[in-house]
Amino acid sequence: MTTDSWTGAMIEESTARTLAAAALIAADVPGTNARRVADALVDTSLRGIDTHGLRLLPQYLDELASGVAKAKADITVVQDRGAGLLLDADGALGVLAGLAAAGYAAERAASFGVAAVGVRASNHFGAASVYTRRLAREGLIGLAVTSAASRVAPFNGVEPLFGTNPISVAAGGDEREFVLDMATSQVCFGEIKQRRSEGRGLDPGWATDVNGRPTEDAGEATALSPLGGYKGQGLAMAVTLLGAVLTGMPPDWRLSQVGEGTPGRPRQVGHFVLALDPAAFTGEEQFTAGLGELLDTVREAPGSAGTAVLAPGDPQRAHELRRRATGIPLDGRTAELLAACAERLEIPGPVTGQEVPRR
Repeated sequence: MTTDSWTGAMIEESTARTLAAAALIAADVPGTNARRVADALVDTSLRGIDTHGLRLLPQYLDELASGVAKAKADITVVQDRGAGLLLDADGALGVLAGLAAAGYAAERAASFGVAAVGVRASNHFGAASVYTRRLAREGLIGLAVTSAASRVAPFNGVEPLFGTNPISVAAGGDEREFVLDMATSQVCFGEIKQRRSEGRGLDPGWATDVNGRPTEDAGEATALSPLGGYKGQGLAMAVTLLGAVLTGMPPDWRLSQVGEGTPGRPRQVGHFVLALDPAAFTGEEQFTAGLGELLDTVREAPGSAGTAVLAPGDPQRAHELRRRATGIPLDGRTAELLAACAERLEIPGPVTGQEVPRR
C-alpha cells in the first residue's frame, strides 16, 4: 500500500547545491560551469522531477571520468544566420550545451523577435524545462527538444526505436507561469527502473515486454509505449527531426544510453531550442494579459469529484514549495552514491532515517 511519506534519506537544498558543485569541480569542471550544472539538477529535483535531477549526478560524473563528456569542452558556433544558429558542444555536459543554446536564443530573439539554436555533439541534458524556463524568465516563450537513445517502441512495434524525446514549452513566471515538460512516451525509463528496484508494478499502458505485449511487471518491460499510441509516435518523430536530423546528429536508435557511451567519445546527442519574443507579435502587455487569462480560466474550471484543474507546471511548483521547506527525498541508490561522494569530499551530504514525503 502506498503511503504519503516514508522513512528514508533526504538532502537539504543548499547542501545539495554545494555537494553537486563540489563533486563536479573535483571532476575538473570549472567552478562557474559546475555551479550551473548543480543548480539545474537541484532545481529539477526541487520540482519533483526526480528522474532528471540529482539522480543524474553520479551518471554525469561517470561520463566525465570516462571522457564521454568533456570537463572543459569548447562550445562554439559553427553556423550563424542571425536568427538561426548551430552550436558544436565539443562533448560538453549536455546541461552546459543546453544553457549555451538558451543564452544564444535569448540574445538573438531580442534582436530578431525569434531565434532557433541547434546543438550537435552533446550529451544528456536533463530536464528540457531547465532551458525553456530560462527563456521564460526573460519574458520570452521557450521551446526545447532533444534527441535521446531508444527506449520507445513505435505504435504496433516491438523493439525500441525512439527515445523518450521530450518537448518543453514555457512562458511567464511565478504564479503566471506555464511550463509544459513532457516525454513523448507514457513515462520515462527512469521510472521503470525505479519501480523495478522497489519491486513495484507499472501502470497499465506504460510498457511492453520482449514480444511487444503490454506488461505491468517492471522486470519484464523492454520498451516504453508511445504517448497516445500513433500520435505519440508522431511527436517522437517530430522531436527526432528537430533534435537529430536538423542538427546532423545520429537518430535515436544509433545513440548509446546514458552511462553506456564509448570512453573518450561524446554520445552525439542533438538539441534544439527556440525562443519567441512576444513583443514581435501581439506585444508584451497583451501577451501577458492573455497568458494570465489562459491560466486563470483553466485553473478556475470546475473539477470532477472535488478535484482541482491544474495548468502545466502547477504540480511542480507545489513540489518546489514543499521541498524547499522539507528537503529533497532520495531513493536508496542515489542517497548511497551521494553519501559516498560527500564523504570523499569531506562535506555534508544526505541525512538518513528521516520521514520524508514521497512526492
